[in-house]
Formats: sequence, structure tokens, C-alpha cells
Amino acid sequence: MKIFENIINHKIHTITASELLKYSKQFKIPIDGSEAETLAKHLNSKKINIFNPTERAQLIRELATITSPATAKEVNNLFNLFANQ
Repeated sequence: MKIFENIINHKIHTITASELLKYSKQFKIPIDGSEAETLAKHLNSKKINIFNPTERAQLIRELATITSPATAKEVNNLFNLFANQ
């Protein structure tokens, strides 16, 4: 499963704003273009392991300040789906 974790974490660290918008539509997470740009820059600048609960919780708190607490909660639910595989 370590390979799966590496692939998911790598994708998060290299995601673009357009990919974030595509995934937000797919998973029905409301973000706009400017939020997607900010989130992509933020995610690209961090090396966070979303499979580590402490690191994931810190990232979700940061996302809540960039977007909204409701959006961060939905992203956390999505990350939990990946982390619990």
C-alpha cells in the first residue's frame, strides 16, 4: 500500500488549479478559480502526507482559512476516503 500512498501524495503535491477545479466538480466540492489557484500553490509548497492524521488535520485547518470551513470539511471527507483504503 506504500506505493498507493506515494502516488496519492505525489498527486497532491503537484496538482494544478485546473485539476483542482475538475476534481471539485467531480466530487461536488465548491471552489472557484481563485481558490483553486491559491490551493494549488499551497499544496505544491507543502510536503504533507495525507495518510498521517496529524499532518492531514493541519492541512485541513489551513484549507479552511483559504476557502471555508465547510469546503475544508468536504475535502477532509475525501482525504479520509483515500486514507482508509
